[in-house]
Amino acid sequence: MTENRLTLDRLRQTPLPVPEEGSKEQRGTVLVVGGSVEVPGAVLLAGVATLRAGAGRLRIATIASSAAIMAVAVPEARVIGLAETEEGSIDPAGAQTRLPAMAERCQSVLVGPGLSAGKAAEALSHAFLAAEAKAALVLDAGVIAGLGRQSEAVRSCRGRAVITPHAGEMARLLEIERGAVEADPLAAARRAADLLGCVVIMKGAKSWIVDPGGAAWLYEGGGAGLATSGSGDVLSGIIAGLLARGAEAMRAALWGVYLHGQAGRRLAERVGPVGFLAREIADEVPAILREV
Repeated sequence: MTENRLTLDRLRQTPLPVPEEGSKEQRGTVLVVGGSVEVPGAVLLAGVATLRAGAGRLRIATIASSAAIMAVAVPEARVIGLAETEEGSIDPAGAQTRLPAMAERCQSVLVGPGLSAGKAAEALSHAFLAAEAKAALVLDAGVIAGLGRQSEAVRSCRGRAVITPHAGEMARLLEIERGAVEADPLAAARRAADLLGCVVIMKGAKSWIVDPGGAAWLYEGGGAGLATSGSGDVLSGIIAGLLARGAEAMRAALWGVYLHGQAGRRLAERVGPVGFLAREIADEVPAILREV
């Protein structure tokens, strides 16, 4: 099993697909699923990031009480309002029938931003994992904890899935102490990649990106400013956007981590080491892509 440092020179050896002139459909469609009464903006951050990364079309599926506001806040998106539970999260009962059919017309699907871990989030992820759609999957935030109980379903994606846990989410996924993850994040990432047969991004001050075979890439980090609310939603959105453009899972994960980190570095130089907002991270991505 190999370990590599993630640098621009190494990435240039595996360039991203270059969008051709033509319709937005050729750049791919992304479906972002998530949001709740307490965290309605997570899907907004993730959705905008998919477009900043170059996806052609965006669909956002979120709770009905936020749908109209979301449609105004992100006029570029088609917004689908879903029934919600008494707690203000997506009710999986109705979503399980509607959303997999939508995924069939998408190149990538991001599930999790703004969702809390629990049975509802697990049911939502299961709906996509059990479907026969060919879309690539990014599984984030509240859906990660329950993936251990759906390991065979994740493995059946055959490398089309990417998960993006931080230390706490990884601990819940592997059912170990958070301290154990923080003590050896690479080992935890490799264990998760082996369990699920997917690409794993182990987020932290230094991030590890691991493929199902255990090969690992280390990114030294984009600075302390990236440790801010919503930053992870932007990262998962960038990856979903790159997947929609046609990048395979590992390539999208590597480029996504790099673009996210470089955006943090640029903002730190211009704004300060801390204090910039997650929404500003996504706004930096097109310029970085132009320069590389």
